[in-house]
Amino acid sequence: MFKHILMATDGSAASGNAAQLAVDLARAHGAKLTALYVVDPYPYLAIGETNPMGFQAYMSAAQEHAAQAHAKVAALCGQGGAPVDLQTRMVEDMTASAGIVQTAKDEGADLIVVGSHGRTGIARLMLGSVAAKVVAESPLPVLVAR
Repeated sequence: MFKHILMATDGSAASGNAAQLAVDLARAHGAKLTALYVVDPYPYLAIGETNPMGFQAYMSAAQEHAAQAHAKVAALCGQGGAPVDLQTRMVEDMTASAGIVQTAKDEGADLIVVGSHGRTGIARLMLGSVAAKVVAESPLPVLVAR
């Protein structure tokens, strides 16, 4: 049924649950899996003069974190069962929800898998929910894993 699954990862426990589900689905359907890490926009560009060293350090840390998150997904793909065709992507200069939805469209995915941090009440209202925004913005089916 699914040919290409895009799963968003940030290296958290919630995205680990989503990764396991996405890998299992990709394996069951013989689908290609894309693991996406979205780098939040650099938070200090609009404040005074931009420090290029700060930006470089920020991007270096983001690339390292993305590599670690992608490695976790790759490890799941290598555990038992049929091999999973995995590709990794990193997107910059977009909010997480916009990056996930746009990359899914660009890559031709037919399912998006995201993790839910399970926030409720005030925390959800204050922080927003990437998963909820992806569900609201995506023209594709979205599977939210807890």
